[in-house]
Amino acid sequence: MSGRDLFCQPRRIRRGAALTLVFASVLVAGAATGSFPESGRKSAAGEARSAVPAGHHEDVARAAEEAMADGKSPMEAAERAVSRSGDRWGAVYSQGEYEEFEEALDGQYTGVGLWARRERDGRIEVTKVADGSPAAAAGIRAGDRLRSIDGETVDGKPVTEVVSLLRGDDKDASAGTAVRLGLGRGTHAWTKTLHRARLSTHSVSVRRLAGGITVIRIAAFTKGSGDVVRTAVRQAPVGAGIILDLRGNSGGLVTEAVTTASAFLDGGLVATYDVDGKQQALHADPGADTTRPLVALVDGGTMSAAELLTGALQDRGRAVVVGSRTFGKGSVQMPSRLPGGSVAELTVGHYRTPSGRSVDGHGITPDLDVAAPGEAAVERAETVLAGVGDAD
Repeated sequence: MSGRDLFCQPRRIRRGAALTLVFASVLVAGAATGSFPESGRKSAAGEARSAVPAGHHEDVARAAEEAMADGKSPMEAAERAVSRSGDRWGAVYSQGEYEEFEEALDGQYTGVGLWARRERDGRIEVTKVADGSPAAAAGIRAGDRLRSIDGETVDGKPVTEVVSLLRGDDKDASAGTAVRLGLGRGTHAWTKTLHRARLSTHSVSVRRLAGGITVIRIAAFTKGSGDVVRTAVRQAPVGAGIILDLRGNSGGLVTEAVTTASAFLDGGLVATYDVDGKQQALHADPGADTTRPLVALVDGGTMSAAELLTGALQDRGRAVVVGSRTFGKGSVQMPSRLPGGSVAELTVGHYRTPSGRSVDGHGITPDLDVAAPGEAAVERAETVLAGVGDAD
């Protein structure tokens, strides 16, 4: 298992309030961050907010208010109310956590710039260091061992917990706060104090394979990721195929997923969703090249907005979907501020693919079931892509 200090599990997840990573929690994240456009797509945030079922939010807000009046934790009371409601994706954030979440969707995070993985013997190894990060400035390199964080030994810990310690989630650590790392390289061991910084994430990576095939990997739909994809498609060799790698993509901003769809679809429906029974629709922009061969690569970690995109490409016959069944999160959450400053996100609706398929609890079934990991799956996608090109 591997991770980076961007892809952390906030404390709300460790308390059992949700099952997903930070990018998976908002389908209509535009309503939370103000990034939904007011025109061009039928998705007005104001309409969605007014459609939030009052009873559900009011019960949670009332629990928080009563707890605060009694001198108890309003956030804990709100969490209990959400748990009692049976809302699988409902969650409560502290003010700091929610601000951090919004920053992450905006393509930024607070951390030291380390990727890490846990080896079979339990040791935590640094796998990559972000350029220009505090970790890079401290001389930390890929292959170094991470032994401790602020004096706490990390051997044997899940990477998600290590990442949380690096970010300082337990104390809502901000940029500039110090974190002391115990490190090792061969027989040499040392301790280094770093100061967390606000860093930018690059959620889209592009590479070229033999024969001109372009692989576009999207780790999450953060602000601007859709435009990066559209640029990559325009710059790909004429007529060459594209592999859209959505494995492990846990979602993000739905507007960015729709922009990504606009790189492959010449307008038309991407998805519909309901908020308190009122139907809304998301449409791609016109003008995309719909003749270029396309394979979408997915797995059980493909979630939320990434499933929305996959479903649209599959339903409209634009891509061959290769991999394993996706996660199955197709619900819409809406945020509301609670007494005490925390934020509750509660489920208010669900989205469907262009053909009307429900994703929530079902996921997307690939056209070709491929269980191969890593590059082996990319190689299978190349083979499929070659067949798509021949068929054209």
